[in-house]
Amino acid sequence: MTKQVMGGFPGRRLRRLRKHDFSRRLVREHTLTVDDLIYPMFVLPGIQRREAVASMPGIERLSIDLLLEEAAELVALGIPLLALFPVVNAAEKTLLAEEAYNPDGLVQEAVRELKAAFPELGIMTDVALDPYTVHGQDGILDEDGYVLNDVTTEVLVKQALSHAAAGADMVAPSDMMDGRIGAIRRALEEHGFINTQIMAYSAKYASNYYGPFRDAVGSAGNLKGGNKATYQMDPANTDEALQEVAFDIEEGADMVMVKPGMPYLDVVRRVKDQFGVPTFAYQVSGEYAMHMAAIQNGWLKERECIMESLLCFKRAGADGILTYFAKRVAQWLKEEQ
Repeated sequence: MTKQVMGGFPGRRLRRLRKHDFSRRLVREHTLTVDDLIYPMFVLPGIQRREAVASMPGIERLSIDLLLEEAAELVALGIPLLALFPVVNAAEKTLLAEEAYNPDGLVQEAVRELKAAFPELGIMTDVALDPYTVHGQDGILDEDGYVLNDVTTEVLVKQALSHAAAGADMVAPSDMMDGRIGAIRRALEEHGFINTQIMAYSAKYASNYYGPFRDAVGSAGNLKGGNKATYQMDPANTDEALQEVAFDIEEGADMVMVKPGMPYLDVVRRVKDQFGVPTFAYQVSGEYAMHMAAIQNGWLKERECIMESLLCFKRAGADGILTYFAKRVAQWLKEEQ
């Protein structure tokens, strides 16, 4: 008689549940759906303008009229949220970033038109000054080139209010100034925007994976090889990320974000375990560019690797992902229905 070992092999064979597709599906711990996707898009001035982003194959900068056409497709695919990033004319960039809170600015107009055409589509706006400054930094500089925290926060508050007034559903401060979430939340409350959501870039690292994005919004040339290490987080730190998240939650953030994504999934996991709040991650431009380079060279399978990369975010604890693959993935998920 064969001895039965119920607590281990052969009584317990983990491969049993992997043999069939039906059983693999039944015991799958995490899934990716269209509800997990946020699509970042670049908007530029003008009409009927479309510009390819060379370092991000397949991604384009679009004028508002073309952005509306794209938004119609996103709605049809069921993508819940679009994240807007502006490409600002050089003439509108200044030391004090006044264009950031112009009520008739590019982002503000784009928000108004998007919400009028597609009220069901969530619109998130980037609250940061780097697209609007002549130096490409996220804030106002002193004479030594150091970003002034409190002065910058005052401008960020004006920017956030202008976005809310235009109809933005969610503002996303990505600047990493201390105390800016509390200042923005107080201002939104005082001006009656009590339901405007805040997704805080709480753990945003001074990463080298942002290069293609800076090309896309036109801030790379202004930055002139500089870095943002005096306000974005050191990639070596994780305990500090938990402090940043704790402050942002206390100050009124509805959701928190970790950026970049895949190289920082350990931070996503720690944030979710520690706080249990809606936690998001950004699969940034450099991650997109790496995937696309390997895919276009035939080194990686497109659909399989993209889907696997996003499932990793879910496994790490992310409630949703900002990804330039969002539209493509939504199309694939729809095909599987």
